[in-house]
Amino acid sequence: MSIDLRGLSAKELSTLITQAKQQQNKLAKRTPIATIRSKITKFAKAEGYTLEELFGASNGSGRGRKAVAKPGSRAGRKLGKVAPKYRNPANPKETWTGRGKQPRWMAALTAKGKKPEDFLIKKGK
Repeated sequence: MSIDLRGLSAKELSTLITQAKQQQNKLAKRTPIATIRSKITKFAKAEGYTLEELFGASNGSGRGRKAVAKPGSRAGRKLGKVAPKYRNPANPKETWTGRGKQPRWMAALTAKGKKPEDFLIKKGK
């Protein structure tokens, strides 16, 4: 994270420094995260639970927990693999399934007046 300090006045810089020192002191007073994790793990184990039961499976990064989707909700739902539907004529290695945000190559070509149908991959290929 970087903050452009060149545009700040002396008063704004002083306020920023004060706020930064307050935040630094606040963080320094916190109990180390390893200690908190240990306490939570011991408490859950003492009550007969695992962390996976309480918070869901770990996402592998060790940070946060996976969102658990409510029944009937689409959030967090994994969709299956889909074959590409569109191909970049300038670079055949670039394809798009039609899901998610339109790739830059397609957005640039459609902005020039082309239609998405122009890039459809033929079934026979």
